[in-house]
Amino acid sequence: MRTFRLYSIVSHRSIELQPLNQLDPSKAAAISTVLCDIDDTVTTEGMLTARAYQALEDLGAAGVRVIPITGRPAGWCDHIARMWPVFAVVGENGAFYMRYDRHLNKMFQHFWAPADVRRTNRQKLDELADKILQAVPGCALASDQPYRIADLAVDFCEDVSPLNEKAIDQIVDLFVQAGAQAKVSSIHVNGWFGNYDKLTMTETLFERELPAMLPSLQQNVLFIGDSANDAPMFGHFALSVGVANVNSQIHRIQTPPRFVCQGHSGDGFVEMARYLLNARGWVRQAE
Repeated sequence: MRTFRLYSIVSHRSIELQPLNQLDPSKAAAISTVLCDIDDTVTTEGMLTARAYQALEDLGAAGVRVIPITGRPAGWCDHIARMWPVFAVVGENGAFYMRYDRHLNKMFQHFWAPADVRRTNRQKLDELADKILQAVPGCALASDQPYRIADLAVDFCEDVSPLNEKAIDQIVDLFVQAGAQAKVSSIHVNGWFGNYDKLTMTETLFERELPAMLPSLQQNVLFIGDSANDAPMFGHFALSVGVANVNSQIHRIQTPPRFVCQGHSGDGFVEMARYLLNARGWVRQAE
């Protein structure tokens, strides 16, 4: 199968993404944890399909823990940690993680910033929201903003007519000018105050909840995503995968994934899951 060659506007260099089937099956079989973005990686056009959810369940049944690493809000993450077949979830681009212990019936949460800092930052973000909405016609606060604790999500194509690249860059610039971090996902520009991202909270999660895995992260952990806010994860994990729609975001990704699926969005996630399960020789038992 051919290698995908793309040209990155960010780095001005040719980028080669290897097809997923070039991942050594022995390495695929050794993966014990899958870290995954959610929007347009596990979901497809905003929907969690039955096939994608089955892939989550199958990975868990085969002994592969799944941890979503998402920009979605705390309110959603509480639901995901409780009701999806996952070990934990990192939310709001690294502001926190949540892990629900099904034996103790207890939710464990860890936030990057203490409560007083989160309150101060919330006020600053609310003021910045008014400025962005006035400056960039056509954008809107994300519909899930009321359920967010630590960040501001500005919608540029989820529930509004898609904005052009210039408008998206303007939103990013307004965050940066205010001293905030800004990351572009496939649907939102997320901004926050604090020196963290998806990767830093993922590392915190492993240090606090899975310390025995720390020495083997590069051999036993795979990350799959699709957009610019996944760049820290793509850059850190040697076993990094993009679903096919990562190609549309490649100009914003400083460090792209090493491998790419043929399938888009949730279909790509299912493709990845099946590749790992086949490498393990795992077959779903008939009901």
